Amino acid sequence: MIRTKPFRLGILGSGKGSNMVAIADAIAAGQIPAEIVVVISDVEGAGILERARERNLSAEFIPPGKFRTKLDDDAEQAFVKRLTEAQVDLIVLAGFMRILKGEFLRAFANRVVNIHPSLLPAFPGLEAWKQALDYGVKVTGCTVHFVDQGIDSGPILGQETVPVLADDTAATLHERVQQAERRLYPQVVRALAEGRVTVKGRQTVCRAGAGE
Repeated sequence: MIRTKPFRLGILGSGKGSNMVAIADAIAAGQIPAEIVVVISDVEGAGILERARERNLSAEFIPPGKFRTKLDDDAEQAFVKRLTEAQVDLIVLAGFMRILKGEFLRAFANRVVNIHPSLLPAFPGLEAWKQALDYGVKVTGCTVHFVDQGIDSGPILGQETVPVLADDTAATLHERVQQAERRLYPQVVRALAEGRVTVKGRQTVCRAGAGE
């Protein structure tokens, strides 16, 4: 089936927005057949909102409610309402620091993706690059995955490896992992926008696209 309208992205983030910028720049360069229709943050002064406004993208703060690590019921409903109004095809989590569960994931089943700074299933959770360094692994990286009800446990869409160097600190390793994230995330979003991804249980298959 030939798609007659642009693939619509909603991006959620809590921090600086470097992955959102990487995706937005790839779209602007014609590398992803999609448009960012709304950027939402749970942090009023988040850098991701400023980066979005610099690119003339719709940028909105929605209060997260009373909980520290997840949206409360009212906030969840507000997020769902705004993303539904925006008619998003895919929700891209770009440094969004709250767990999404329940009604949100049911409203957007198989349409929420996240990037995690490790080679999942190794080192889920917070500060994964530091976990990898402390454990002594020689290779780590980043993973793009669908979001499910678990913690960093959804089907894997793509991964990029990053070597752990002998003189690495948590900061230097994190920076190289972030560089890999900014390469990988636009590639995976492009594949999804082009309809090249098939999911069968936990297995995902990505067909090669034009020019690859």
